[in-house]
Amino acid sequence: MVEHWKWLGGAWLEATGQAQPASGLAAQMQELLDPFIRVEEQWLVSSGGVLVVAVLGGWLLGGLLFRALGRWAQSTDSLIDDAIALHMRRPLRVMMPLVALNLGLPLMTLPTGLKSGLRQLLLILAITGVGWTLARAVRVIEHVISHREDLKSVDNLHARTLLTQTRGLRNVANFLIVVLTLGFVLLTFERVRQLGTGLLASAGVAGIVLGFAAQRSLSTILAGIQIALTQPIRVDDVVIVENEWGRIEEITLTYVVVRIWDKRRLVLPIVYFIERPFQNWTRVSADLLGTVNLHLDYSVPVDEIRAECKRILDGTPLWDGEAWCVQVTETTEHCMVVRPLFSARNASDQWDLRCEVREKLVAFVQRNYPHALPRVRAEVADERPPRD
Repeated sequence: MVEHWKWLGGAWLEATGQAQPASGLAAQMQELLDPFIRVEEQWLVSSGGVLVVAVLGGWLLGGLLFRALGRWAQSTDSLIDDAIALHMRRPLRVMMPLVALNLGLPLMTLPTGLKSGLRQLLLILAITGVGWTLARAVRVIEHVISHREDLKSVDNLHARTLLTQTRGLRNVANFLIVVLTLGFVLLTFERVRQLGTGLLASAGVAGIVLGFAAQRSLSTILAGIQIALTQPIRVDDVVIVENEWGRIEEITLTYVVVRIWDKRRLVLPIVYFIERPFQNWTRVSADLLGTVNLHLDYSVPVDEIRAECKRILDGTPLWDGEAWCVQVTETTEHCMVVRPLFSARNASDQWDLRCEVREKLVAFVQRNYPHALPRVRAEVADERPPRD
């Protein structure tokens, strides 16, 4: 092993143009490698053994803990242990070897510089692992809350409210975790700590400069927090934005994704819902009123249209039975507008019910009162001069 080190050192000196005679090279390499040669054998054996045992032991311990957690989750009906088993598997597998390495580091016989560098590396990995574990813990809380609420139920207002708040707080928590993790990692470097005093002295000026520079970004993040707290929109809300009908699919700290009815996605900045008006069809409840406008001749009996509309509503599950009426809402010189009005449980049922009522009423008029369809009346005047 020593000869190998000497050969590598000679090759390096020759490549850099610093080659010397054999006797001088041997003396220089001997002086250079003496500190490493003295500890080479012992740290390769003891430190390498500690490293392997720590990594394998931590990995095996993490696997055993995860398997025990999985069995425990299967034996209970609680959502918490199921969420932990689902989301904490990888952090557990990574953190256990890191803990074992930190515990085994004092047992390693290493040069002071190498040991210090390894200690800092393990500290950085541990800080990153803790941040990752905290982020997954937030995901566990969101999983438990989202699975306790039924988002597919007819009256899902409470579920959408809770899910929107949870996702908003998750975004804020993840943002803070990333910032704090990065800050603690930077503090492990000595030069960063030395610069801390100077940075604190100029924090006022720097804060003002950064405030102006990041004004747009900060306003976006604050708008995301405001949306999560005040909730003008919630996940799965039915909205009309940019003349498009869709549902809120995702809310983050910076943007909102709206799933359009034809499966397109409309991505809007979060400040859009703070600064601009939009329609929210499910702000308080999901039930809606729907209307159909029929342009019919004055000769049609409105009572018959009203009776037929009630028969159609009674025969369809799309009507929730809450409200209905048929009224003449407008008259012109050519026809009158008959408007059936009815209620539905949600926007999807309302759209389908409007189409069904419209189709069946038109068919009813065509079948029973074909003369009542809109038509233009004209009177032809005889302007020929009278015969003598």
